[in-house]
Amino acid sequence: MTVQLDQEAVREFQQKVMEWWSENTRDLPWRNNPSPYEVLVSEVMLQQTQVNRVIPKYLQFLREFPTVEALAVAEIRHLLTVWSGLGYNRRALWLREAANQIVERGKFPQEAQELRELKGIGQYTSQSILIFAFNKDLAAVDTNIRRVMIASGFAAEEMTECELQEVADILLLRGRSSDWHNALMDYGSEVLSSNLTGIAPTSKQPVFKGSTRQIRGAIIRILTGVESMTAEKLHSQLGLDCKKDTMISVLDQLVSENLVESQSCGEYRIPT
Repeated sequence: MTVQLDQEAVREFQQKVMEWWSENTRDLPWRNNPSPYEVLVSEVMLQQTQVNRVIPKYLQFLREFPTVEALAVAEIRHLLTVWSGLGYNRRALWLREAANQIVERGKFPQEAQELRELKGIGQYTSQSILIFAFNKDLAAVDTNIRRVMIASGFAAEEMTECELQEVADILLLRGRSSDWHNALMDYGSEVLSSNLTGIAPTSKQPVFKGSTRQIRGAIIRILTGVESMTAEKLHSQLGLDCKKDTMISVLDQLVSENLVESQSCGEYRIPT
C-alpha cells in the first residue's frame, strides 16, 4: 500500500504544529545544542522511561560521565549507582559498551547501519540519534508521534508500522527534522495526549509491583552498596514478597547478563 496525502493539508498541519511549538516549547536539557554523545545518552534513557524521571538522571549522568571516553572507562558499580531509579539496568551496561565501541572507532557514527552496530541501538534509536544530533531528514515514529498522526487525520489506528512510516515520511518538515520531531512530541504530550484523544498505544507497560523487574532493581540496589553478599542475606534484605527460588532465578538471569557476578565463595557482587 502506498499512502497518499493532500499536500496542502500537510503544509497546513506543519505550519499549525510549528506555530504552536514556537510558543510552547518544552525546556528539556538534551535539546540545548546537544553533542551526539548527549543525544545517545538521552535516547537510551528515554527508552521505556518517562521524561520527568529522566531529566534529573540525565543531568547527574553527564556530571559523572561528561564524555564518551569517560563513560567507556566507567566503573560498573559507580555506573549502576548513578543509573539507579531509571530501571532496566542492562541499558546502562549497553550504553557503556556502546561508548567503548565508539572510542575504538575513533569517531561517532553518522550512518544508521553503523549506529545499529552499537550495543543496544535499534532502528528507532539510530534514527533518533541522526535526527537530533545531525538534523538528518529522516522520520521516526514513537508512541506520541503515532497518536498525533492518527488524531490529526493522517493515519488510522489499524495501520501497520510500514504504513505509519510512509505517513511520517510525507509529513516530515525537511531541513528542520530535529525541530519537527521535538514539536510533534511536545504537541502529542500537551495537546493530543492519550487521555484527550483516547488513542491507545500499541504496547502497554507491564505492571511493576511484584514483577521480575522490581526484584531485579532491588537486587542491583542492594549489591551496589556492598562488596558482596550471600543469596540468603540478599533475600532477607529484599523487603519484597518474593520466594527465595524466584530470587535465585532472577539472580541467575542477572549473572547471565553480566550485571551481577557469582563468586566461588557463594556470594554475589557487582562486577568490577
